[in-house]
Amino acid sequence: MKKMTTVLLVTVIAMSAKAQFYVQGGVNLANITTTNSGQTEKNKWLTSFNAGVLGRFGISNSFDLESGVLFTGKGSKAETYFNGGADYVKTKFNPLYLEVPLNAVVKIPLDTRTKSNVFFHAGPYIAVGVAGKSTVDGKLGPVQSTSSSNIKFSNDDPFTSAQDDAAYNKLKRFDYGLNIGGGVDFGKLLVKANYGYGLAKINSTQSNNTADDKNKFRTWSVSLGIPLGR
Repeated sequence: MKKMTTVLLVTVIAMSAKAQFYVQGGVNLANITTTNSGQTEKNKWLTSFNAGVLGRFGISNSFDLESGVLFTGKGSKAETYFNGGADYVKTKFNPLYLEVPLNAVVKIPLDTRTKSNVFFHAGPYIAVGVAGKSTVDGKLGPVQSTSSSNIKFSNDDPFTSAQDDAAYNKLKRFDYGLNIGGGVDFGKLLVKANYGYGLAKINSTQSNNTADDKNKFRTWSVSLGIPLGR
């Protein structure tokens, strides 16, 4: 057992020495499913952001693993109009998460001199909610109103089946799902697109994540990455 642990530790250190890190920032288009089949229906895409640091281990020219930490916005917005469109209720729901992805990356080299390539990635992610705002704007006749509140997260233990500290006005602290996407690495700049497919129901009272696909995050993102030290 000690030998296996030593070999694993040496392997991780060797891979880390070859790792290439990059700073990433970009735009998210976020939504939440509203039907049992996983559709968003009339919910509108909420514009948010992602920013953080990711790294690749440098396994080979054609395959790699990627991980890091992203500060990313999720959520959705909805607009309801009545009285011929003169009156409305507009809501924005924008929770913010620290997300850790683990992607397998397949690379198709373009130019060895500039280390440019086309790449495709896929893998799981886990995320923890840290902040966020919910706002409601309304108009009824001459009366306009705006309200805003901080998003609350439950203090749930992710390693138990019970939904600790659950309430209808709280989100689950932890989210998880799958990422899939791709892009182009130009050597000194990465351009990438990603689709985040949430697998956890976001309300803290919803313990059965497999019953249907309602109330799960769906997030598109387009980002730029700048390698560090390349």
